[in-house]
Order: sequence, then C-alpha cells, then structure tokens
Amino acid sequence: METSRLAQRLASRFVAGETLDDALRVSRQINSEGIDITLDHLGESVTSLTEAAQARDVYLRTLNAIHENGVQGNVSLKLTQFGLDLSSQACRDNVARLVEQAAGLGSFVRVDMESSEYTERTLQVVEDLHARHGCVGTVIQAYLYRSRKDIERLCALRIRVRLCKGAYLEPAGAAFPHKREVDRNYVELMKLLLDQGEYPAIATHDERMIEQTKAYAAARGIPPERFEFQMLYGIRRDLQRRLREQGYRLRLYIPFGGAWYPYFMRRLAERPANVFFLARHFFRQ
Repeated sequence: METSRLAQRLASRFVAGETLDDALRVSRQINSEGIDITLDHLGESVTSLTEAAQARDVYLRTLNAIHENGVQGNVSLKLTQFGLDLSSQACRDNVARLVEQAAGLGSFVRVDMESSEYTERTLQVVEDLHARHGCVGTVIQAYLYRSRKDIERLCALRIRVRLCKGAYLEPAGAAFPHKREVDRNYVELMKLLLDQGEYPAIATHDERMIEQTKAYAAARGIPPERFEFQMLYGIRRDLQRRLREQGYRLRLYIPFGGAWYPYFMRRLAERPANVFFLARHFFRQ
C-alpha cells in the first residue's frame, strides 16, 4: 500500500510527506497564504521507551526547525507516542523536555487527546507542565459527557483548549451516542470557550458550526484575534480561503512522517464515519 500510486496520492493530499524537510516545505507554502500551522509527527502507541525517546528527539528537532526557518507554527503530539503506556514518569520527562524547549523558543506545544481511557492522565500531565512552563495546551472532545467540566477546569487554569468533536470509538457510558447530541454539545462548549477560554481553537470543517461560532463571537463583541479556527491539511481548501478573506485566524494541522499508513488505518478502523469523511473530501476542492 505504501508504494502504490493510489496510496501515495491519498497520502500527499492529507500528509505533508515523510521527512521534516517535506513538512517545512508545506508549512512555508501554507504560511504564504496567511495560515498558521501545527506539525504532528505520525506515530503513536510506541512499544519501547527507546522509541518514545526517538519520538521526543524528532519533536525537539522539529521545534528547532520551525524556529530557525521562521515558520509560523507549533507542534502537536500524543502522549502514547512519548511512552505513556510504558512509563508515566518517562512520558512526563519526555514531554517536559519538549515544553521546556518550546518555552525557550517562545513557541507552544499542543498535547492531543486520545481515547477516553487517556483523558484524565492527559489533563494531569498538561496541568503539571503548564504550571511549570506555560506554553502548553490540550484538546477536548465534544462527544464525551465529561467535557464541559474539563473545559471549566482548564479555563480556570488559563490553559489553551482546542475543541473538536472526537474521532475514537467510545464506550456507551463515556460519550454521546448520536451526532445531533454531539453537535449540540459542541456548540455549547464553543460558547463556553469563547466566553472564558484562553485563545481557544475551534477545530471543525462543519460550516454550520463555523457560522455559529462567527455569529456568537460577533454578538458577544469577541474580535477575531481572540480565537482561531483549526482544520486538517488537505480538507476544505475553499472554506479555508473564505475564512482568511473574512479576516479570521486559521491554523492547519499538518501530519508528516513514515507512519502515515498505520495512521490512516487506525483512524478509519476506529469509526466508520471517518471513512466517509475522508472519501468525501478527497475529491472535493
């Protein structure tokens, strides 16, 4: 699959490439359109602490390269890639090195949220590192029942939040089962973040959610520079252009690395809706 032309076409649409140089080239192009970026080096659920340390080192080089090349952007990571399933302390130490470096460079680290079994541990790591260094934020998923309390908790600590709907297959006791309930909760959490959050990131490709965000911000007198929209690289470029033309801030989540095939397969296996989402946007400009 990784050597087939169709697979490579799919990868080039949604993944910046396999190397850091590929990611920087795409990042500069995106920056030229007035859009910021966040780089994510693909790979999660490592099987050894050696692999976790290697992932940390890739991110350290990535942060340096962003700074040295004048790229307007930051990095996003998953704790399982930094060794969370193997050693909580080693994972914290790995992420702490990255956040400390980001602080020295005036940059920022976003800790992605994984499935609900990791939510509390992720928040604890983020809260600890934010108290020590600042410049670290996380992600909250609107389909989880607990998310409102989590956002209130993070807002009180002035920790930056990216709001998304959520992409993992969750147990019935953890998440809203129906899309309309997730959408309703997303809008409620979006309003909470705009009112109380520290530079919130509204991550969605859903135009209804975007329009509701714009309308609520305007009604509350919240200027566009107080928040940003976030989208995936390769998705809805037409919508991205419109948002920039309207004066809104936008950041693209750009994955890169050799593990793009496992990345796609995990995403598609976790939720059938992900298959239709990618297929619909693969042919849409």
